[in-house]
Amino acid sequence: MFLLVAIEYYLSTKQNKNLYHGKDFLASATIGFGNLFVNALTKVGVFYIVVICYNITPWSIPHTWWSYLLCFICLDFVRYWSHRISHFQRFWWSTHVVHHSSEYYNFSTSFRLSWVQNLKLVFFLPVIMLSFDPIVFIIVHQLEILYQFWIHTELIRKLPKPIEYIFVTPSHHRVHHAVNEDYIDKNFGSTLIIWDRMFGSFKAENEQAIYGITKPVNSFNPVYLVFHAWGDLFVDIWKRPRKTWNILFGSPTLWERQQVKNRK
Repeated sequence: MFLLVAIEYYLSTKQNKNLYHGKDFLASATIGFGNLFVNALTKVGVFYIVVICYNITPWSIPHTWWSYLLCFICLDFVRYWSHRISHFQRFWWSTHVVHHSSEYYNFSTSFRLSWVQNLKLVFFLPVIMLSFDPIVFIIVHQLEILYQFWIHTELIRKLPKPIEYIFVTPSHHRVHHAVNEDYIDKNFGSTLIIWDRMFGSFKAENEQAIYGITKPVNSFNPVYLVFHAWGDLFVDIWKRPRKTWNILFGSPTLWERQQVKNRK
């Protein structure tokens, strides 16, 4: 991945494109290394949960070629909905906002994964309870994560129409990371874009994306980038305890816009 980052940086420099910023890259890399450390601990626990569920369910899906395909479809469907919910409820947005905080869009942006993102394991329990072979589940899950890397780039533009219609591409994902009015809360697909087409959240790329979040962070501190939304969330609950439920599961976009409006 770092080799591809280096190649992208070289090509963007050669083409006079301002795709990288030193402090932004260091922040992304630091967050990425932190995520690797956390995952080294939590993925053991996740695998343990998968094995337990596989052993206690009175059914199981055998380890065959089609079980990989079925697991992929089920996981991708659940990833779509967990991702979509993460954009519409502040609690879950707090586990995801760091991924959108950069105002640059390049391969290193894919490193910005929250250190507490495994809280979203709850969304995957229905797939785990289907009792796929644990090896099948872990391999498919990891491939889904790895797929996310290559779609974070400005250098790859539109791909052939059949690919653009079925799969998430850099073009689709640029829309997802943008704060353009028409682009906000669109294209939640993980590997397949067909879920967005089916459930009304698809938006084609038709103008240059402006990256970041609606309430800019204005920091390159990796710890702050990971946890700032949690701080805002808990402060809000402290100030308005009777509104706790609405604060936790209200729209983060509307809240961020109101905060920006209050500052003006």
